[in-house]
Amino acid sequence: MSFLDHIARCNNADLSQFEPWFVGAERAGFIHRDFAPTLGTRPDLFFHRDRAWHLDPTLDTPTRRTAVMRTFLLDLRLQGHFAGLWRDEPYAVTWEFARPALLEMERSAVPWFGVRAFGPHMTGYVRRADGLHIWVPRRSYTKPTFPGQLDNTVAGGQPAGIGLHDNLVKECGEEASIPPELARQAKAVGYVSYWNQSGAQLKPDIMSCFDLELPADFTPAANDGEVHAFELWPARRVFETVRDTTEFKYNCNLVLIDFFVRHGMLSADDPDFIPIVSGLRKDYGSGNEIG
Repeated sequence: MSFLDHIARCNNADLSQFEPWFVGAERAGFIHRDFAPTLGTRPDLFFHRDRAWHLDPTLDTPTRRTAVMRTFLLDLRLQGHFAGLWRDEPYAVTWEFARPALLEMERSAVPWFGVRAFGPHMTGYVRRADGLHIWVPRRSYTKPTFPGQLDNTVAGGQPAGIGLHDNLVKECGEEASIPPELARQAKAVGYVSYWNQSGAQLKPDIMSCFDLELPADFTPAANDGEVHAFELWPARRVFETVRDTTEFKYNCNLVLIDFFVRHGMLSADDPDFIPIVSGLRKDYGSGNEIG
């Protein structure tokens, strides 16, 4: 295992298995060939043309699209789709976070449509006489996704209707009992992006990275049941665990690798330095092309 292995693991998508999905003239996501027949059952809602899928153009407002899509997805849920992961949490469908949403879509359905998801991921660290330390949470063993794996100090998906920083402040309180006045001190320091495929699901996602230097006498505490426990690790131990194992949730490794680079823990003379840094921000463009 290595840092480059983690980057490759997050970027395993084979886009030859997908076709773009358009809402009007804008590419909203990608449809896998195995999921396409599901769309084909609703020719009144989706149609296929020029090697791409399109949403019914008569749905000409975000509100109308959102309502019709929700009904369609609820029908799929009744048929057994989404494997019990339904959240009742709407995500904005947009390729660029700052642009208005084309519609909103249930979180658990987003990867089936290859829609880009966003979210804040924060590394909470402490400066001590013996160097940097990082607060490392272990995910609850009862979570439906990646139970028991290590995670970023605070992280969460990005629901519609809230800003990234406000969402982070909310997640800080919910996941780690970090009070708002402290959470608001978190600094936006960059982003990581990747294209991950799991069967017919595609995650062309962007995670906004935040750093928060925490007081030496502050201890995060699980608040909403999503974290089993927090431990304060020397940053070097985190570095080695990421480098050598798969103990951290797969995409959280990228956020930590970015932290290691920014805090000078990875030498510029390392032969993998440039591939690592460039590999943290993968994209295939923001237009209508696939590759």
